[in-house]
Amino acid sequence: MRTTGFLLGMLLCGTTLFGQQKDWAGFDRYREANRTAKQGAEAVFMGNSITEGWARMRPGFFADNGYIGRGISGQTSAEMLARFRPDVIELAPKAVVILAGTNDIAQNNGPIELENVMDNIASMCELARLHNIRVLLCSVLPAAAFPWREGIEPADSIIRLNAMIEAYARENGIEYVDYHSRMKDGRNGLPPEYSKDGVHPNPEGYRVMEGIIASYLK
Repeated sequence: MRTTGFLLGMLLCGTTLFGQQKDWAGFDRYREANRTAKQGAEAVFMGNSITEGWARMRPGFFADNGYIGRGISGQTSAEMLARFRPDVIELAPKAVVILAGTNDIAQNNGPIELENVMDNIASMCELARLHNIRVLLCSVLPAAAFPWREGIEPADSIIRLNAMIEAYARENGIEYVDYHSRMKDGRNGLPPEYSKDGVHPNPEGYRVMEGIIASYLK
């Protein structure tokens, strides 16, 4: 009986793990929304929880301007790249706003070199341009610590990745949207007036971001 119970437990565990891995990139997250989304939106915002929270906390900014939010909490650049076709290309927007890198630096899926993160971001840019979608490539927001990843001090890595993103944008004629320098504090983190946890913007933080991105999308 113990053997039977053990095997049953392993089977249930394996089923759960398979279910988790089956949609590892979040393909189902926006599947239904994509079916009814209006083609040719002004912009799709591709990102992680920062982008997801933006659409949730400031829905009027998206609805009033014809923007579509496609952020998924916790995602790394590799997961965004995997779902870039259904969540961006197939919607045929005029522009895509790419904000990626925070969760790579947080090692959400394990350690990764910044060069590999940049490769994923560059691949998204190249896919968009191949489909005549204008690219707005954003800096990673400042952060001095990650509440869910004790021991990681991300500020310097964020600065290094942003330098790579900016250089890539400049070398490839892509518009670079610099949130970091406009929002950082003395620790190169996100100050309390813009965020409760030092990573995710509050409504005031999103208003600052809206003022910055609006100058590109007007």
